[in-house]
This record gives sequence, structure tokens and C-alpha cells, in this order.
Amino acid sequence: MNYKKMAGTAAVFIHSEQNKASPVERDGLIWNEQELKFDHSILQSTNSKEAMANAIALEGLEDYDPPQNGDKRYVESLDAEFIYIQESKSWVQI
Repeated sequence: MNYKKMAGTAAVFIHSEQNKASPVERDGLIWNEQELKFDHSILQSTNSKEAMANAIALEGLEDYDPPQNGDKRYVESLDAEFIYIQESKSWVQI
């Protein structure tokens, strides 16, 4: 799977073939799972957390609810789930 970074965020990545309209960085860069340190075994030990309205809200969590490796959050505006990867300090769509 390949990913693009969400515009306006430092570390939120969505599927590169996302079929819904969503803002992505215009730099054309694509990341793969290895670059994002996304090991699918993390999906076996996820910690579901409260849903978020949009992907930008994921980054605001660092101020009041710092994410831990394996935290999973549903993002309503994208109708998608994201998992936090501690090693790359990023939220990645699953």
C-alpha cells in the first residue's frame, strides 16, 4: 500500500488511491509502508480511542491526549480509521 500526506498536517497519511475528495500535499511524494514503519502486526494489539471529526484534529492530540503506539481512531470526515505508529510519529490510514 502507498500513502500520501494530508495537506496541513505534519504526519497524517491516507491511501494514495483514496477515492474520496481529500486534501493531500501537492508535492507528489508517495510513501510506502516500510518508510512509515507500518508493520501490520500492530493491528493485532490496537487501542481504539474516541472518533475525531477530521484528520487535522489527530495532530492536536499531542497537546492533551498524546498518542501511543497502536492507538486507533476513526476520522468522520474521511470515513476511515487511522492507527498511530510511534516509530514514525505518524497517523496512517488502515
